[in-house]
Amino acid sequence: MAPMTDSNHKRSGFGRYLPLIVIAVVAAVGAFTLQDHINFDALRDNREALLAFRDSNFALTVFGFIVFYIFIVAFSLPGAAITSLTGGFLFGTLFGTLVNMTGATIGAIVIFQAARMGLGEALKARIDASEGLIARLKTGIDENQWSMLFFIRFVPAVPFFVANLIPAFLAVPLYRFAISTFLGIIPGTLVITSVGAGLGQVFETDQAPNLGIFFEPHILLPILGLTVLSLVPVAVKLFTGKKDILK
Repeated sequence: MAPMTDSNHKRSGFGRYLPLIVIAVVAAVGAFTLQDHINFDALRDNREALLAFRDSNFALTVFGFIVFYIFIVAFSLPGAAITSLTGGFLFGTLFGTLVNMTGATIGAIVIFQAARMGLGEALKARIDASEGLIARLKTGIDENQWSMLFFIRFVPAVPFFVANLIPAFLAVPLYRFAISTFLGIIPGTLVITSVGAGLGQVFETDQAPNLGIFFEPHILLPILGLTVLSLVPVAVKLFTGKKDILK
């Protein structure tokens, strides 16, 4: 078996970074080119065509929508909020929530895998070799992965793409990332999808959707309650000194 040459090693190293490079390039291009095409005005102007296509090709509409959502999330493109609204508008609150969650979760897995392939292993090695505060932080996260994964999903202030990257850099298993993502985005997705499901009346009155509903007490407080609840196992460990509760 021939030994690996330096050129082969460089090519294999570049191959690891290629998915991240593609994502970065597409995200940069999309940030400047899609803002005028994926917005509320575009949905309002094309709503009748979208509804007509859905009624004639329901299965194809569901499949195409999920693929589109995966593309938006995987490449961190602008328009995730309006896409979620569109899911509610086209498919209603319950089924729309399921469709939105499916697209968002698969898209998150794509960028998670790309980040872990390109940077995750190198960063994990450096973190594992670290001492002091970084080492203690890494140990704490490793011992409470489920809690921390749900925490970053529930906290409204954590951007979605950040919540996709952090677990990749900390070598979180794929199955844990996928499960915590799918379940953790339920509250926020349900809210924005329900707003989208009511867009028919919004269009009739020529208004804009009320996305400020996220900050209304009856919506925000339950989400914050879930956030606190996700940290209960961590608090139990701190007070009891038991480190095997979640294992």
